[in-house]
Amino acid sequence: MRTERNLTRLDRVFARLDREPERPAHVRAPEMSRHRIVLFSATLAFYVAIIVAVLATSWLVRLDWQVMFFRPYQQWPELHPFLDYYVVLGQRGPTAVMVAAWLGWRSWRQHTLRPMLTLGLSLLLLNVTVGAAKLGMGRLGPHYATAIGSNEMWLGGDIFPSGHTANAVVTWGILAYLASTPRARRYLSALSAVVSLGVGMTTVYLGTHWLSDVLLGWAAGLLILLALPWLEPLIARVEAWLFAQRDLWRARRAGPRAASGDAPPVPVGTPSTVGGTRTIPAPSAPGGAGKVPTREPAWPTPGGHAPRPDRAPATPVGGRRAPHHTDRAADSVPAGSPSAPSSGR
Repeated sequence: MRTERNLTRLDRVFARLDREPERPAHVRAPEMSRHRIVLFSATLAFYVAIIVAVLATSWLVRLDWQVMFFRPYQQWPELHPFLDYYVVLGQRGPTAVMVAAWLGWRSWRQHTLRPMLTLGLSLLLLNVTVGAAKLGMGRLGPHYATAIGSNEMWLGGDIFPSGHTANAVVTWGILAYLASTPRARRYLSALSAVVSLGVGMTTVYLGTHWLSDVLLGWAAGLLILLALPWLEPLIARVEAWLFAQRDLWRARRAGPRAASGDAPPVPVGTPSTVGGTRTIPAPSAPGGAGKVPTREPAWPTPGGHAPRPDRAPATPVGGRRAPHHTDRAADSVPAGSPSAPSSGR
């Protein structure tokens, strides 16, 4: 009786992955729709409003100081060990490695470089925009504040906007942006929103950022995600160029092999045996004359015989067996001639 092995949960997962189509035709790059343009404009206005409110030392700065004096890490100290690890979800190095591993598998599976190129370009934009804002405004953090009630701007700091928050928005939001189905996009959008909100509030709990830093970090990351459809033509051109370079490199590798054929190359200065003779390159003359090959008998084999050539000669020479028509040839020779065979035995 034949029994079948029960499939485990891991077997079912791999079976589902094997059914995933390569180069899915239904996946299209998002376009810059009117709805997305409205969201981008509203987020940009919110970004500018946060900066203006901090520069003017408005109610937002007073709220920053109130939250700082509240000291959430002292109010709920039992959360500190967990949140110390949770904030890693906003660090650029670990999150980039985790997301790049998944997108790299998708790129290999679907034979496209778009996921990896999208991630790389978004992280590049994140470093340029957020880094320039941090260094340009130079705001100090809560632990290094110098005057109560001040906005702590232009003092050589680098926390405005929050890099952890912006990185969480972009890195985890890329998964939703590159989702293959609307259902997966909705779930991944909710997951990335929860993670980025949690990372931002964790930095406020730990006292490493003002609340306004987190608000600006959310806006900075969302601006990059909303602007990605404008960069899709550039991503497509870069992908086409990389594939063209790959094909050119393969053609260059296959060129010398096709030209040389199947014959293995003979090293310079190595004697070669052709047709029972050994060819030895002669040393060049001092005056720069070309090399003249000389031929000499091949080296004898241990049995005392010359090595057999690769191809047998067309006409047998020195065969041990007599030709089939020996008698007929003997009858045609006149009697008494020197070449006539003798009849005596």
